[in-house]
Amino acid sequence: MNAPTALVVGAPGTNRDADVMLALELAGADCRRVTPGELGADPTPLESSQLLVLAGGFSYGDNTGAGRLFGLEIDSLAGDSIRRFISHGRPVLGICNGFQALVRAGLLPGAPGAIALGHNESGSFDCRWVRIQPVSARSVWTQGLTEDIDCPIAHGEGRFTCSTETLAALEQSDSIAFRYAGSNPNGSAGAVAGICDPSGVVLGLMPHPENHVLQRQNPQAARGERGGLGLALFRAGVDHARSC
Repeated sequence: MNAPTALVVGAPGTNRDADVMLALELAGADCRRVTPGELGADPTPLESSQLLVLAGGFSYGDNTGAGRLFGLEIDSLAGDSIRRFISHGRPVLGICNGFQALVRAGLLPGAPGAIALGHNESGSFDCRWVRIQPVSARSVWTQGLTEDIDCPIAHGEGRFTCSTETLAALEQSDSIAFRYAGSNPNGSAGAVAGICDPSGVVLGLMPHPENHVLQRQNPQAARGERGGLGLALFRAGVDHARSC
């Protein structure tokens, strides 16, 4: 089976690049790391790839707001190329800081400012394990997922915010891809953990499924407890990329 090529976009301060690449490789993809500047200078690697991931972390120290500079850089340097990439049905994933960047770049649904990722309801940075439930039939990233995913969050600005009208529109269009199951760790509207675009190929997700692709990564594994692996999400994206 052919291995699709995945580009992992990192910027100064992102710190999950290697984790994402491991997850994609375990799912069957070949990976290459690039920066927004490299994408802007030469779109050829993007044009010859089938999958794109914006890694998480603290790009540019989260100065002026989490993911703000990362998103502006993505949009100004490579926005047109990425929109063409999406128009061809090729999957795009933004995790945590990458989700924030996708929102800032206008690559997820809603008018400018209609959705945002604000400060956690607690007012503090939160790092802990959560459970997320796939709830969308539209997203290519949820295809074949038969169980919830257990994985960590690590953010201070992860609370999904929008108006009640926008939330209803996202629900009606099946654009809510994941919800927090059980506890809602940051006070997100509708317990939203991730959303997809109308085509279903773009996914923004606050938790880190790339940090639970092997059972031994689960902090409860030594006690014999097993949780849903995030690897299933990456396999879904890679499987779709094979057809692109």
